[in-house]
Amino acid sequence: MAAAAIVLIPVTGFLGGYRINQTPSEALGLWRIVPLHRPPGVGDLVFVCPAEKPGIPEARARGYLRSGLCPGRVAPLIKTVVAVAGQHVEIGSVVTIDGRTLPSSALAERDGTGRPLRPFPSGRVPHGHVFLHSSFVGSYDSRYFGPVPASGVLGLAQEVLTYAP
Repeated sequence: MAAAAIVLIPVTGFLGGYRINQTPSEALGLWRIVPLHRPPGVGDLVFVCPAEKPGIPEARARGYLRSGLCPGRVAPLIKTVVAVAGQHVEIGSVVTIDGRTLPSSALAERDGTGRPLRPFPSGRVPHGHVFLHSSFVGSYDSRYFGPVPASGVLGLAQEVLTYAP
């Protein structure tokens, strides 16, 4: 009976949309994916599967992304949507969106082990895409991998039982 409970509880949680965040981009702990019945908008905190893009395998190999069930075998990310289709994103020493500086958006030239980081080129967010950000200084987000398809958004990210270290 105990063995069945040990298997059943995590499976039920997973199927119910619960996830454990172990990265400092957002609070650590238990989160829930809440279905989103509209297109993602600016300000939405979302769970998203990063698109299979050229930089994603390297990011996974460097340890920026955890293993999971998204395409490319990566775990969903928790990020805030900061720009949507048609908005202009300028990536320099900081990020500006339609001419306004995005707070906490300074770019890192190197990761924590000294490896160079390449920012994504500036431009307009394409139709059907969103630009993602986390204010955590070491976050790996759209500043480096660019806009992602809005179809990869799994839902809103809702804190259940979390703590900020």
